[in-house]
Amino acid sequence: MMEEMFVPKLVILGSSNAIPDESHENTHMALKGRERMVLIDCVNNPIVRLSQAGLDVNDLTDLILTHFHPDHVSGVPSLLMNMWLLGRKRALNVYGLAYTLDRMQKLMEFYDWGTWPNFFPVNFHNLPEVELTPVLEDKEFRVKASPVHHIVPTIGLRFEFPENGKVLAYSCDTEPCEEVVRLSSSADILIHEAAGASYGHSSPAQAGAAAREAEVGELLLIHYPTRGADYEGFVNQARATFGGPVRLATDFMEITF
Repeated sequence: MMEEMFVPKLVILGSSNAIPDESHENTHMALKGRERMVLIDCVNNPIVRLSQAGLDVNDLTDLILTHFHPDHVSGVPSLLMNMWLLGRKRALNVYGLAYTLDRMQKLMEFYDWGTWPNFFPVNFHNLPEVELTPVLEDKEFRVKASPVHHIVPTIGLRFEFPENGKVLAYSCDTEPCEEVVRLSSSADILIHEAAGASYGHSSPAQAGAAAREAEVGELLLIHYPTRGADYEGFVNQARATFGGPVRLATDFMEITF
């Protein structure tokens, strides 16, 4: 019997800006391959959200924290505690800027996690604030990080799939900047925040402009306002500055190539 072909997928676990609603969790996502599952940011109740998306927390190998704001990292203590209580033994790799990881470790010290008996290894990997820094790599995908322009030190991500040459980029929280354009250059899909034009953030039209300048194939808007928002208006604003396909990222959307 032929082995069933497995295609890596990116699952949007949440698409809202910092204020979620009943249908939109805070922005975070998971990249699932044959041998690795990478969680990108971690909010609310992680093991429940993963289960709702059809993902097994036991498959989690890596955690990337883009920046230290509550709507992106608030679920980390619960994730670590729950995996420990469920009997996890293998190590978890955690990646982020030193600014982010230093604060996360200090937060965990408030929970006195060093006294939790038989706790599994957690390996912290500090990333330099250098464009296109390699984060992790296996046969199915490569992940790279670049600093972007937010209120605190923050990284955007680029996912490359060598088996088919496809590329997906994620701006994370950022105001318009050339680093995002270079990070997403010629990507098949750019997932770009659309919280609104303000310090550290971008409007849908600004996201469209970044997509146009980077010459991407498709734009997905994420981290947009969700309470009483004009969703169609967000898409139309982005279409005014970008001629390619534009969609809203939605909770539990799956992106495959």
